Amino acid sequence: MRLPDGGPPGAGSRPGRRPMTPHGHGHSHDVGRPGGRRRREPADPRQASLVRAVLAAAVAVATIATVVGLVLLWPRGERPTAPSALGTANGLQLVDGTVASVRPYDCTSTGDAAAAPDAPAVTCAYAMVALPGRDGVEVDLAPDVVQSGVSPGDRVRLAHVPASADAPETWLFLDFVRGLPLAALAISFALLVVLVARLRGLAALVGLVVTGIAVLEFMLPALLVGRDPLLVGVVGSSAILLVVLYLAHGVSVRTTTALLGTLFGVALTALLATWAGAAAHLTGVGSEGDASLVSLAGQIDLSGLLVCGVVLAGLGVLNDVTITQASAVWELHELQPGLSARRLFGSAMRIGRDHIASTVYTIVFAYAGAALPVLLLIELSTAPLSQVVVSGDVAAEVVRSLVGAIGLVLAVPLTTGLGVLVVRLTARRPAG
Repeated sequence: MRLPDGGPPGAGSRPGRRPMTPHGHGHSHDVGRPGGRRRREPADPRQASLVRAVLAAAVAVATIATVVGLVLLWPRGERPTAPSALGTANGLQLVDGTVASVRPYDCTSTGDAAAAPDAPAVTCAYAMVALPGRDGVEVDLAPDVVQSGVSPGDRVRLAHVPASADAPETWLFLDFVRGLPLAALAISFALLVVLVARLRGLAALVGLVVTGIAVLEFMLPALLVGRDPLLVGVVGSSAILLVVLYLAHGVSVRTTTALLGTLFGVALTALLATWAGAAAHLTGVGSEGDASLVSLAGQIDLSGLLVCGVVLAGLGVLNDVTITQASAVWELHELQPGLSARRLFGSAMRIGRDHIASTVYTIVFAYAGAALPVLLLIELSTAPLSQVVVSGDVAAEVVRSLVGAIGLVLAVPLTTGLGVLVVRLTARRPAG
């Protein structure tokens, strides 16, 4: 595998093109030779070839390790499934219909609300649903469904349990039918990405499909059959990166540098998450859904699942910063090929520090948004904040945020340093 020089088309890859200087000129002047043009010599061919060979060998090793991991961890045999809450009903059918009318009523006096005299009013509703080829039926809507907003014309999914000797015919509201709005949103997203980013955007969308296949066909099934979550997270992430980065950014020394920096970040994040989960005694059981998962698939290691989730959640942000740093190094070298390695590293790290500052906020905000119900419970709690923060649910979110941020921060200088080394050995440089 021979890696071409880094850089997007038009950025120093066309013969005869004059690099732009930081001041916007289409030509450059040699320091010490006023008015003279800077002559640029190609890198030592043997040295550049050796560097590309080393990078190609590193990618080959990572690829072989990933393929071996996929083979060993691939889920085989029957996978556990979750039975429906209505699965024991004889002849259960799912039917889609359209809401014809909604009749709200006050249900404050029922259930737990009756125990709190000063509780706010709770509204339920009866909805008449028109069904294809049959008479409409009336179903009862819970308060959360009414609060989410239901009106005539909405598409809903009902569960139909036929009458039996022991019970009459029953119709139950299951969920809204959301296919049309979700499809419209997805199509709009894809069109905008292709319109703005063109071929790169199309390649990114293909990469997104590859990611979805890797997660749905390998990672989730492997976790369900009890494979080691740490290994599943690292191998699955490596497989995604090996395809997506080259697909979206092209095969080049620059992309390979970013790939190696990202793989380092993934490995470091996985190790840190493993240590932090063990040191903080995180069980991974923090919600009713986690408890249900244990009952349905007892072979799953929920504490290890926490590690896998941290790796997967930070993958996109990690890839973003490493690609940015590799590109920064190459562009800075293209603009000022006479920069020393130290100055080139310092200039690129100034960009990296700004990116780190904004991306750390991104990670924290992303986890805070996902854990918003937990944060609301903290706000309602009367316990001291110092006690709440170290509780199981909150500590898990703290570990996710801090581990992801640490892996991100350390990947930036490593990718930058590797990029400086590679670009100095493979790219053109000014003549002496």
